[in-house]
Amino acid sequence: MNNYETVFILTPVLSDVQMKEAVDKFKDVLTQAGAEILNEENWGLRKLAYPIEKKSTGFYQLIEFKAEPTIVDTLETQFRRDERVIRFLTVKMEKYAVEYAEKRRKKNTETEA
Repeated sequence: MNNYETVFILTPVLSDVQMKEAVDKFKDVLTQAGAEILNEENWGLRKLAYPIEKKSTGFYQLIEFKAEPTIVDTLETQFRRDERVIRFLTVKMEKYAVEYAEKRRKKNTETEA
């Protein structure tokens, strides 16, 4: 199993409930395919670097997960089929990136506590 992280941008016209439904849909796709979700971060509404589909903002979401390589194709197919997703990027994390992500998560939990 490999570690991956995916960042996707949802259209800004969604309500909070609709945004959470979209995120839950993609998390369900991962868990049903046998992936283990390690971390999830909602980065909120942010300005895009350039307009996409005449939109200048979007809801950013990060999901870190551990899965087999074939699951990534399934996830990205779901991203392409969903009209709420403006952009997405999934990256396989090397061992140093995994270590950094773990340190970042520990730091975030310490600052929240």
